[in-house]
Amino acid sequence: MALIFLNGGGMQGGPLHGQLQGTPMLGRVKSAPKYRYFSVRDEFPAMHASGTAQVVGELYDLPLTVLRDHLVPAEPAELEIGVIELEDGGAALATVLRNDFLHSSDLTDISHLGDWNLYLNR
Repeated sequence: MALIFLNGGGMQGGPLHGQLQGTPMLGRVKSAPKYRYFSVRDEFPAMHASGTAQVVGELYDLPLTVLRDHLVPAEPAELEIGVIELEDGGAALATVLRNDFLHSSDLTDISHLGDWNLYLNR
């Protein structure tokens, strides 16, 4: 089992939520205020530890087999698994933007919103 912070399509109601294989949500949380938050081609969000924004997400205690067999294979090339800091100082796994993509023209900075669902409903 591993704590994972989801902030995009894997959240409740999102198109990738089924990848969690029924894992219950522990709660809605925020990241620590140290990230930049991007929309990638308006398809999915990406966090990067190079800013001052908080990101809204959901926390799950996910079986590692679900991470290995369902979540990781569904991730786009721009993202990788990393460890982020939560608002309460704790740590969790999360999908984060690979450094190689930080200057991509496919990124729109949505750090001022910090919330994928809020961005989609703009």
